[in-house]
Formats: sequence, C-alpha cells, structure tokens
Amino acid sequence: GVREGSRVRLAGKGEPGRRGGPAGDLYVVTHVRSSPVFRRRGDNLDVDVPITIVEAIRGATLEVPTLSGTKRIRVPAGTQHGTVQRLRGEGPPRLSGRGRGDIHYRLVIDVPQSLNREQREAVEGLAEVMDGNPRERLFGGRAA
Repeated sequence: GVREGSRVRLAGKGEPGRRGGPAGDLYVVTHVRSSPVFRRRGDNLDVDVPITIVEAIRGATLEVPTLSGTKRIRVPAGTQHGTVQRLRGEGPPRLSGRGRGDIHYRLVIDVPQSLNREQREAVEGLAEVMDGNPRERLFGGRAA
C-alpha cells in the first residue's frame, strides 16, 4: 500500500550524469486518487452505508463493497444510526508489508424526505404503539 505523497527513490535510474558520470536518482512521488465510496484512514478504509428505517428496526443482511468485489454483513435488529461494523483484513495492504487493513462500515439511517399517505399513516400507527422518550435521560428522567 501507499499513502498520498509517499516518495520512492530509484537509485541510478534518473538523468545521465554530466560528462559521462553515473546516472542520478529518480524519485517517484505518489498521488492517490479519491474514491466516491472509500475514505482512507491510515491502513484502513471507511465507508458510509445507507440503510432504511425498516432495516435498522428489523435487522437485515446487506451486500457492501470491498476492494475485491462485495461481501455480506449482518445488521442486527435495533441498529442505531452511526453504528460501525468492521471487516478485518479487507482493506488496503499495510505499509509495513504485513497483512491488510480493515474496512469500517458506518451504518447511516436514510430518513425519507417525504412520505405518501399510506406511509404517513403507517408512521402514525407506529408512533401510537411505541412508548418511551429517548430524550428523558437528558433531563434527569423527566420528559421534555
């Protein structure tokens, strides 16, 4: 693996020396192109994976991208927004040359911007049967 700005020296592979002297050194500086899917963080990669509200509540099995194709991950029932799952050894090769980094998948709940009538009614029905106020702990156990 390489990082942005890594510099590799190739001894004797540069321009010919003056007056028949030995060739100089060639330095190669890497520039890593950004990806629309993966973000590099050290030896690891981060990926935001959108999931539906229903997938977060019920759980699901999702196909997620890897560097070599796709893999399946299991989203447990009750998954919270921002939960991170890791696939070990599926990231880029480590700079140390030993093994590969990991891919961290951050689950992002995709909340619809608009609902049709049937969806709105379903959400209202869900609101009637759900209990509790998740903000109570912010105010010492009393509802806000």
